[in-house]
Amino acid sequence: MIDRWNEAKAAEYISRYGSAWSEDLALRTYLATIIGAEDSLVLHGGGNCSVKTTVTGILGHKTRAIFVKASGCSMASMEPSCYSALDLDYLQKLRVLTDLSDEAMVNEMMTHLLDHRSPAPSIEALVHAFIPAKFIDHTHPDAILALTNQANGKELIAEALGDGVLVLDYVKPGFKLALAAANALQGAPGSRAMVWMQHGLISWGESARQSYETTIDLVTRAEAFIADRATRSLHSVRRTSLEEAEARLESVAPMVRGLLARRTGNPDRPLGPVIVKAVTTREILDIVDSAQGREISLSPPLTSDHLIRTKALPLWIDEPAYEDPAALREQISRAVREYSLSYDSYVDRNLTRLPAGIQRMDPLPRVVLMPGLGALCAGSDAVAATIAEDITRHTLTTKAKVASMGEYRGMSEADLFDMEYRSLQHAKLRHNGDHRLSGHVAVVTGAAGAIGSGICEELLESGCAVAVTDLPGDPFDKLVEDLGSRFTGRVAGIVMDVTSPASVREAFRQVILRWGGVDLVVPNAGAALVSSLVSMDPQSFRRLELINTEGTLHVLAEAGRRFKHQGTGGDIVVVSTKNVFSPGAGFGAYSATKAAAHQLARIASLEFAELGVRVNMVSPDAVFSHKDRPSGLWAEVGPDRMKARGLDAAGLEEYYRSRNLLKARVTARHVARAVMFFATRQTPTTGATLPVDGGLPDATPR
Repeated sequence: MIDRWNEAKAAEYISRYGSAWSEDLALRTYLATIIGAEDSLVLHGGGNCSVKTTVTGILGHKTRAIFVKASGCSMASMEPSCYSALDLDYLQKLRVLTDLSDEAMVNEMMTHLLDHRSPAPSIEALVHAFIPAKFIDHTHPDAILALTNQANGKELIAEALGDGVLVLDYVKPGFKLALAAANALQGAPGSRAMVWMQHGLISWGESARQSYETTIDLVTRAEAFIADRATRSLHSVRRTSLEEAEARLESVAPMVRGLLARRTGNPDRPLGPVIVKAVTTREILDIVDSAQGREISLSPPLTSDHLIRTKALPLWIDEPAYEDPAALREQISRAVREYSLSYDSYVDRNLTRLPAGIQRMDPLPRVVLMPGLGALCAGSDAVAATIAEDITRHTLTTKAKVASMGEYRGMSEADLFDMEYRSLQHAKLRHNGDHRLSGHVAVVTGAAGAIGSGICEELLESGCAVAVTDLPGDPFDKLVEDLGSRFTGRVAGIVMDVTSPASVREAFRQVILRWGGVDLVVPNAGAALVSSLVSMDPQSFRRLELINTEGTLHVLAEAGRRFKHQGTGGDIVVVSTKNVFSPGAGFGAYSATKAAAHQLARIASLEFAELGVRVNMVSPDAVFSHKDRPSGLWAEVGPDRMKARGLDAAGLEEYYRSRNLLKARVTARHVARAVMFFATRQTPTTGATLPVDGGLPDATPR
């Protein structure tokens, strides 16, 4: 385990946060980030940390406080505002109680926050309050969990870590665990750390560095112990190459994604899609391809913290029929049905333990394991799928380490159920804001221009994962960088030349490898040409035909093939133009080739309806820019229009605003909202055109 502590970096955090938040919290924040940077210690919001300090109130009085990581925050990206500050003296008084329900515990914590703006404290805040040390770090190290999840785990922990480390049997996180930890420490006051069986490690110290170095030392000891005891190798049944697994993934991932889509009961959107992330590394392939792969995989998770992301068990597909797609689909479909029945039975067996107000989760698996391919991990959105992916990778590799030295033993069904259906855990899954398109994947062509970038932003703000596609160049690179920094994990910058069927095919393949499939396609790429008919260069016309017409055809055709294979329906929204209905003189090549693309979209609405795919068009008038991104079309057309009308750039925009009935400036966001109208299926509509032009009677579809 690498020791990442750096005194210069620690000093930077003190300089940055010390005056506003205190030196203690500055160091606490630095320590959290270096722990969070090591994914073999904590994963995606897992783990916890705290510091005890003193704060000065508005009247100058001193209060002993504990700053504890808020629920759901990620240690890798902690800021001081990610901590909940609580009245430490009051929390420590709660130790006299013998029991405290989750609801009562949350009430006591929320009513003793020192700042009403603080986020909700962690479920384990009382553990941190009851243990007297100043700095406390709670982690879920792979190496520690590999030892605690064994039949003789206690003995292994004692042998591996040595003196000064307490070991507790599994206790449900919350008040009972806080009480058990405090009582154990009271009987062994010289201890420097504690291991919780099937849960993780808690270390402490009077300084940030001491707490951190205890964590690093103990995890390093566990890693060395496992390396020394790992004497059994996996027996390989097959050896799938990475290239073979990836080739299979292109076909299998959309199939699995379609079969994991949940029924919504909404006739306009009958299936709720998921994002599917694949794990096809050499290490994971070797595990699922081994004779022990099934046994290793079909066991409870390493820690209860992972339950809400992966469920208690994955779905295992025996002997996948990769050479027969129809048989493979039926095989996976049957396995999903059987898994769902088994999950429903599990919930039924534990109904008396189901807390009031908590609904049963859908019975579909979150992780599908397939020899010859690896793991497919599903989530309600791209972030959830990524969390499931990382947890699955760490879980399988850690269980393989257990198999190399002993017998795996996980949590009991009752304990699993209690954590999976705990209200405090379910709160982490709730979304805030606009997530109408969570779980959806969109492909936008011509994304680097004004309209395309506006559409991408709108879709991302609605929770969609978006493949931003265009020709390579600075505008494309800057857009991908900008959106990627704002919408982490939900932006894929993919080069696509719509005039090349191979390029279109490859772009869709990359989207599938990243997110498992496609739900929305927005053909937007286009080019313009100013020329009268009599002076038009036929070669220039053919160039526009390649981009505007054939490019649209290539994207429509590839989208149709992918939608059919996935089997969940979908949406296509073609960015057309008012010139289809009201062409302009000197603009024949653009008007004609866009009209042909428009007609192709109408044909697609006829041909794709049986697939559950809706095809509609939006028809905008002049959009000159979006933020700092100019329109490529108007870079081509604008100079000629300005010259013909004796206007400058501002005057030309005003001319187009004033000519429509509403005197409205048409923006990229307006076009994007029209796309959203169709993408969110507000009405049962296909084959329709929605004008976005402020009202141009001559351009009304007819």
